Amino acid sequence: MAFSLYDATVANYLQILGAVGGFLEKSLMHFQEKGIDPAEIVQSRLTHDMQPLRFQIVSVAHHSRGAMEAAKSGVFTPPSAKPDLDYAALQALVTEARDELSVLRPEAVNTLLGNDVTFRVGDRALPFTAEGFLMSFSLPNFFFHATTAYDILRHKGAPLGKR
Repeated sequence: MAFSLYDATVANYLQILGAVGGFLEKSLMHFQEKGIDPAEIVQSRLTHDMQPLRFQIVSVAHHSRGAMEAAKSGVFTPPSAKPDLDYAALQALVTEARDELSVLRPEAVNTLLGNDVTFRVGDRALPFTAEGFLMSFSLPNFFFHATTAYDILRHKGAPLGKR
C-alpha cells in the first residue's frame, strides 16, 4: 500500500479538526455550567507573551484548509488576526475547515506533489514544494496550534483528557 500526500495531510487534518471541534464543544458546556463567559475564554492564553485561544483556533483552520488552498494556488501568507471572532464563530471556523477538507479527493491532493508554494511574510518569500510546505511547515504548525488550544482550555479548567 502506497503512502500518499492525501494520507499524510488531509487525513490528519480531518481527524484533528474533529477532535478540536469536540474539545471546543465539551469545554463550552463546562464553561456554561460554571457561569464562565466564553468571551473571556477566547482571549485566554497560557502566558502573557503567547497568543490567545482565538489565534490558536484561527491558526488551526489556516494551517489545514488554508494550507491546502496554498498547495493549489502556490502562495501562503500568515493568518489575519480576526479579533472579532467569538467562541461560536471559532467553532464554526473549525466546522467549515473540516467540511471543506472532507470533499477533497485523494487523487486531486496527490496531483499537488511537486507544485511550487511560496510562503510570503512581509518582504520575505520562502520557496517550498507543496509536499515540503505541507510536511515541514504546515502540519507541524497545525499540530502545535491544536495542542495549544487544548492546553489553554485545560488551563481554564475544562475537563478534557484521555478517556
